[in-house]
Amino acid sequence: IQNVLSALIVRPIGRGSLEEIIYRMDLLHRLQRLGMFIVNPPLSIERSADKYHTLALIEEQGLPVPPTVVCEKPEEALKAFRELGGDIVIKPLFGSRGIGSTRVSDRDVAERLFRAIVFYHGVLYVQKFIPHGGSDIRAFVVGERVITAMRRVMPSSWKTNVSLGAKPVALNPNEEIEKLAVKAAEVIGCKVAGVDILESENGPVIIELNSQPGWRGLQSVAKVNIADEIARFVVSSLKN
Repeated sequence: IQNVLSALIVRPIGRGSLEEIIYRMDLLHRLQRLGMFIVNPPLSIERSADKYHTLALIEEQGLPVPPTVVCEKPEEALKAFRELGGDIVIKPLFGSRGIGSTRVSDRDVAERLFRAIVFYHGVLYVQKFIPHGGSDIRAFVVGERVITAMRRVMPSSWKTNVSLGAKPVALNPNEEIEKLAVKAAEVIGCKVAGVDILESENGPVIIELNSQPGWRGLQSVAKVNIADEIARFVVSSLKN
């Protein structure tokens, strides 16, 4: 393949068994070792697929993230529920578009969910709910800059995913938001990334990073052609 292609842009890896996914990642690693320019690099895809690993790496670099506890025992998760103010979001370690994320502010409901997740051998990923007025920011990073951004607005729900009905609104992010997004992508190793940021009362916090972001909603309000920007970045990188 490397004799035919100079670069490869990876869109969603797709569904599959553990064996199938590992094989696909192994193949990307091999192509990279053989000299192919891959966007995003396979290591960054592996890192960002795991919400805990992603957030840990970002937090270790001093970037702001929501208070988060990850554990395997319901008792520890209940302790975290209390310490995080009794209003939390439970998320799956793997997943996107807000699917499986649940906001809980009732202790008994939280305990039932924790025990159900553990029964099915899940990991308890518990995050303090950050009030955000029904909106957040998606900053789209290509290379070392934010090429476009949007505010996702959904006042009727705490989830702000466009796929769940949130309205995209064009946004010219300030310098702080841009720096956070670019740094987060750099920490994970992404050349292209969708970085989700909440504006809390204590300042912006990074909640997630997607190494294979969709951009249908963002493109509807963006002033640039996102696909063209990615293609230009790849061609420019090959020339350098």
